[in-house]
Amino acid sequence: MVVATLSTACSPGFNGSSSTTQGRPITVLAASSLQTAFTAAGNEYEAAHPGSTVTFGFDASSALRTKLEEGAAADLFASADVANAQRLVEEGFAIGPPRPFSGNGLAIVVPFDNPAHIETPADLARPGVRLVAAGDGVPITSYATQLIEALARQPGYPPGYAAQVAANVASREDNVAAVAAKVALGEGDAGIVYGTDAQASSRLKRIPIPAGVKVSVTYAAVVVKSSTQPDAARAFLRFLASSPGQATLARYGFVAP
Repeated sequence: MVVATLSTACSPGFNGSSSTTQGRPITVLAASSLQTAFTAAGNEYEAAHPGSTVTFGFDASSALRTKLEEGAAADLFASADVANAQRLVEEGFAIGPPRPFSGNGLAIVVPFDNPAHIETPADLARPGVRLVAAGDGVPITSYATQLIEALARQPGYPPGYAAQVAANVASREDNVAAVAAKVALGEGDAGIVYGTDAQASSRLKRIPIPAGVKVSVTYAAVVVKSSTQPDAARAFLRFLASSPGQATLARYGFVAP
């Protein structure tokens, strides 16, 4: 898990500071795909809350959920899906309901030089193609499964397409950031990642997805029940949902939930 402590920025930002959030440190455990955008959002939040600090831990949402179930200390959990956040609420580890704060899309990516000559999603089922995927329970795995099942229903896709794609999975990574990195390094022929991951890397090339195939990606957050700074955690979540927060996320390719 990567942990980054952010320093106070100097630019004007969200005007949501109060006596209950000023100078309050918070820890946010967040999906790995949020790392760059949340780093920027944290700087802007700190600028609006003098003396405050935000510490982030990034990993697969499922891995972070497990850490919280095992007693990890945190104030806010930001998941790449609703399901992991809702499970923490149902188990009594978080305060619900989960609050959606952003959305994303999916991208099929290949190394920029595309050595396997993958031109369409149908090529993912071609014998010998090495696919990089994430592990069970990681949100991108569920979204990728939905995408492949939707593609399998498209005209012209071969019978058994989904099974053939599954058979081509050559490795399972801990999170979507690792999937994107491995494909970018040429250690696999293709992978399915979030649109923001594809946008962030000049070493990845997108393979067009048919216009009629859509998979909804929703990010949601919950305040951790054991938080020592619940008001500050809620303030950061309000910032993410505010116009300045949404503008920051949009700069990195995220969309409104």
